[in-house]
Amino acid sequence: MQDLGRFGFAQYGISASGAADPLALRAANLLVGNRENAPALEMTLAGGEFAFEGDCTIALAGADFGANVPAWEAVPLRSGSVLRCGASRNGARCYLAVRGGFDVPLVMGSASVHVMTGVGGCALRKGDRLRTGDAAVRHPRGAARGIPVWRATANLRATEGPQARWFGEELYRAEYVVSEETNRMGIRLKGAALAAPAGHMITEGVPLGAVQAPPDGQPIVLFVEHQTTGGYPKPANVISADFWKLGQLRPRDRVTFERITLEGALGLLRDQEEWLYAI
Repeated sequence: MQDLGRFGFAQYGISASGAADPLALRAANLLVGNRENAPALEMTLAGGEFAFEGDCTIALAGADFGANVPAWEAVPLRSGSVLRCGASRNGARCYLAVRGGFDVPLVMGSASVHVMTGVGGCALRKGDRLRTGDAAVRHPRGAARGIPVWRATANLRATEGPQARWFGEELYRAEYVVSEETNRMGIRLKGAALAAPAGHMITEGVPLGAVQAPPDGQPIVLFVEHQTTGGYPKPANVISADFWKLGQLRPRDRVTFERITLEGALGLLRDQEEWLYAI
């Protein structure tokens, strides 16, 4: 179960966590008429079967899991319906939102499960039952238009990190492959090594999307359950408008980086928000 995360606890070493693809979660909730932060079900690489004991409206958004209902639109279901989602056909994650949201306990103000520590709950198991909540705030919508298109080679746009001056252009010239060791803490990449400077730096706070250069030079992109401080230099930071791409990366997918200005990043984020609220 995920929402947009728990904020305000980084000083205690607790990262926000939340949906790996926040754009898909927000879109699914808006399609069924929920507030955008309502708890939804996050499926990673494989789905499942979900039986509904009452009439409801659902929406799927994110990767294509070969479901027996269309994605990126509000779908009314009758009591007794069964939703079937298979293995991912592209991308890594798909989100199931139900009108009203899922009625689950909040931990530190969030329904999100921090998978690495178990804070907030645990993975669902066969036979679990979930109730719907009261997160609906408007009528369901139809289908989303102009939905994001996922490609196995992701171009991640990035602004300069705090230690960008320590590095050359290697990050932007190379193509990287997502490692099998990737998890919700960090997306580990394999490819041309970044020339990490010698010596040590003082540990400092680190944000979501920061690109770290560890001693072996193989980049790590900090993901939704990242540590809150770190001592590796950071040549770049993936922009907010591309966070959804991080959530859809699978092992062996390919990644390139493109330098962008802060002004350009803000413009892309504005365009994305305008698309979202046009749903």
